[in-house]
Amino acid sequence: MKNKIILLSFSVLSVLSCKKKDERPAQGPKVVSTVVVENRNVVGYSAFPASIEGRVNNDVRAKMSGYITQVLVDEGQYVTKGQPLFRLETNALSQSANAAKAGVGAAQSSVAASDANVKAAQSAVSAAQVEVNKLKPLVEKNIISSVQLQTAQANLARAQAQVAQAVAAKQQASAGVAQAQANYQGAQANVDYSVIRAPISGTIGKINFRTGSLVGPGDPMPISTVSDTSELYAYFSMNEKEYLDFLKNSKGATIPEKIKNMPAVELVLANGDVYAEKGYIKAITGQIDAATGSIQFRVSFPNPNKLLSNGNSGTIRIPITYDNALVIPESATIEQQGLVYIYKVEKDTAKSTVISVIDRVNNMVVIKEGAVKGEVVVAEGVGTLKTGTPVKAQPKKFDDLINAIKPIF
Repeated sequence: MKNKIILLSFSVLSVLSCKKKDERPAQGPKVVSTVVVENRNVVGYSAFPASIEGRVNNDVRAKMSGYITQVLVDEGQYVTKGQPLFRLETNALSQSANAAKAGVGAAQSSVAASDANVKAAQSAVSAAQVEVNKLKPLVEKNIISSVQLQTAQANLARAQAQVAQAVAAKQQASAGVAQAQANYQGAQANVDYSVIRAPISGTIGKINFRTGSLVGPGDPMPISTVSDTSELYAYFSMNEKEYLDFLKNSKGATIPEKIKNMPAVELVLANGDVYAEKGYIKAITGQIDAATGSIQFRVSFPNPNKLLSNGNSGTIRIPITYDNALVIPESATIEQQGLVYIYKVEKDTAKSTVISVIDRVNNMVVIKEGAVKGEVVVAEGVGTLKTGTPVKAQPKKFDDLINAIKPIF
């Protein structure tokens, strides 16, 4: 009796279990969002890290050794060419300059005295010449003895010698004036060098030496730097492959022509903002750097509001235009083992297809191969699908999909 009850219980449970299975509803097709493959004109970017420098950067250095007594400017201040920036100790220099100036005065006094001696000697020559001229006819007529004429001629020769000596002394005194003036100019130049001036107009950088510091022309570190930031240079590099692709894809027969035909580029700042001013590639270094395998480009940016400074960093974005390109939302793709897949909807069935991607632009994928305009593809949740999965399409607007994707970082 006990065994019969147990068997009856199992039979009842089996019947109930089968009944529940029979009552489970049949599973329908998976509802998926879909979008149509479109042709659009889109602009992508090639991005390269860049370092930013002022158009001209000049070190501020002392032309002579000395202790800084005054710092006349502050870091970040705009200065004009020739403006005093620092003063060095000048007490000994001023004394040397004053002494040299006094030497110029003494030399000029010697020249004046020598000039007076020349004039006096010339007067003596004139008087002796008159005397000789007066005696010569008297001697010829035997009115007076020739001894008097010879004496007068001797006096004339002596006066002429004195003139020559006076002229030589004057020339020597004049040379002394020139030397004294040179000494004074040198001493005065040292005094002038004690005022360190801005080599160019621009913005003062970090001040490395302050009041009391001993500085000189041989210091390895400059006192400061002045940067002309009215225009900025952004430097970036391409590797050899990127450079060869650049040459191949740019319009023009020569490198200058290719540079001239390059579109304006953008600068993305360190905080992610795009700098308001557009830049232009102006120069390319002449050869590949053997150490890094790269070649450097220089981009020029205007800086009217002085918002950027020497030493900033950023990213250069070079625009790439794709005309009439095949595009789909990025959410419609999935990448597996290095291949990019999409799911096309064919006869209410999802079918995976490998596509070739040219670029990813503004939450869109630019397709080279694998899809054609007008095909319907699954727009979201492609990671949950398999080839052959029955689906029910719910069309969505293309722009709604790409605008809904927000960057994580």
